[in-house]
Amino acid sequence: MQILQAPRASAIIYSLLVNRNDGNPWLLPANICPIVPITFLRARVPFKFVDISAETLHMDLDQAEALIKERQFGGLLYAHTYGEASTPNLFFDSVKKLSPALIIIDDRCLCVPDLETEPANKADVQLYSTGYAKIVELNSGGYAFARDDINYQPAHLPFNPADHEQMEKSYKQAISQQGKFVYRDSDWLDTESPVLSWSTYQQQVETNLMQSLERRASLNQIYANTLPEEIQLSAGFQTWRFNIRVKNKQRILDRIFSANLFASSHYASLADIMGEDQAPCAEGLAESVINLFNDHHFTPEQAEQTCKIILENLA
Repeated sequence: MQILQAPRASAIIYSLLVNRNDGNPWLLPANICPIVPITFLRARVPFKFVDISAETLHMDLDQAEALIKERQFGGLLYAHTYGEASTPNLFFDSVKKLSPALIIIDDRCLCVPDLETEPANKADVQLYSTGYAKIVELNSGGYAFARDDINYQPAHLPFNPADHEQMEKSYKQAISQQGKFVYRDSDWLDTESPVLSWSTYQQQVETNLMQSLERRASLNQIYANTLPEEIQLSAGFQTWRFNIRVKNKQRILDRIFSANLFASSHYASLADIMGEDQAPCAEGLAESVINLFNDHHFTPEQAEQTCKIILENLA
């Protein structure tokens, strides 16, 4: 296995794409972080969105497999919704048999970062992030374990922080207005910031991880004990943030924000915002889910106040 490092996980994806580009599109889950398809646009690699499964909340594997049977794809990026860590190794195996040239990236950026490769994992690349709002938040840094036969040369791109800011503004606006995102190429992707040596980086991840998981466990306990069980996602989805599904999401979010508290609303379906596809299950999840903060940006008192507002405003 090769260990790949970059200032951001998206820089690793970009380098993999440009090293590989065979003209074939990739499959992406409709509820992926917007920076991923924008990285594909920067690399000029086409992609198609796959809906999520209503049962697993991850990429619909039957839909993905049916598409792979129809035509050649360059690769498939599998993401773990809200960091739920189970890996569909049987599926990875079967699509590899269907299409041996296909590259599988297992995007584990919202999962608990693992500093050793997962031996049972059948993906070609296991990708992690320690950027902003990840389980270990070092504010930069992405790494991956890649099979030795994967061609990887790190890309070197010019970078302008103002372009990155503009890019974020532009995709957030498209999502909030449910409009089409129009990509304009610019120097938004940081491939050049210095990265720590692997051993120093490992130490930083280990030190921060313990604190992060303790914090998350204590805030999660407040949410789990206070909120009705029927609105909570199952335990595997609750490490990155504590996730609930409600009928009147916008009203609850409005009340949370008006009390000077915060919660988030990830992840919108990008199927029609950045593609020409439909993803009803990803849309349904996005319309009802609220992500409650459980990291160092939030205190136990804030978690308790947030629960009180949710309970007062449940439909």
